[in-house]
Amino acid sequence: MNKTILIVDDEPDLCEILSYNLHNAGYATIVAHSGIEAQKEDFSQVDLVLLDVMMPVMNGVEVARILRSRPDTQSVPIIFLTALDGEQDKLDGFDAGADDYISKPFSVKELMARIKAVLSRSGKLHLPAVATCGQMIVNHEDKSVAINGIPVELSRLEFDILWLLMTHRGHVFSRDELMRNAWPSGVIVSARTVDVNITRIRKKIEPYSRCLCTRHGYGYYFTNEDNDENEKTN
Repeated sequence: MNKTILIVDDEPDLCEILSYNLHNAGYATIVAHSGIEAQKEDFSQVDLVLLDVMMPVMNGVEVARILRSRPDTQSVPIIFLTALDGEQDKLDGFDAGADDYISKPFSVKELMARIKAVLSRSGKLHLPAVATCGQMIVNHEDKSVAINGIPVELSRLEFDILWLLMTHRGHVFSRDELMRNAWPSGVIVSARTVDVNITRIRKKIEPYSRCLCTRHGYGYYFTNEDNDENEKTN
């Protein structure tokens, strides 16, 4: 059954573009052109909300706070869409209950990757129990990693980072995204801590360290072993 995404934005043209691309990606959509209109929707049919921040009458932060206060909507994932990309703007958004935050303008490819990541974290998207790359097998059920049948010992954090990257192959995760997705809620870490963990993972998964790539200035991603264009590992 297709996942249903509620688009909340006061710009009809953008809603139409988003709906078109989401349909092409296999999602069903519902469109609301205001926060007030959005609150009247049947959220039993909604798997995720794309919520514009800058709307008249009731902005997206206000809408998110209301949705998080309602029993029928408190667990529905929310991704903010906004031209506001300052640090305080993002903090306000996450404080209101956002699961992710995309700054306008954004690419369709980035949007789809963010939606997939948020749905998978919320348990609303089925992901495989096993991820593979060549002779490396990562099993999410028993939290094990093996290369050529030989077990590889990863910490829980290292496993979570590797699993996230392998199950979203090709998506570049910024350090901030990795911190939000892999570290426990409320734990404060630095960008350097992310780099250190990536280095540890690479050492442990030789000879597949070349598949855990750096996109300089952006973050990290995982690619297939036969990709000869990898941006390697420093």
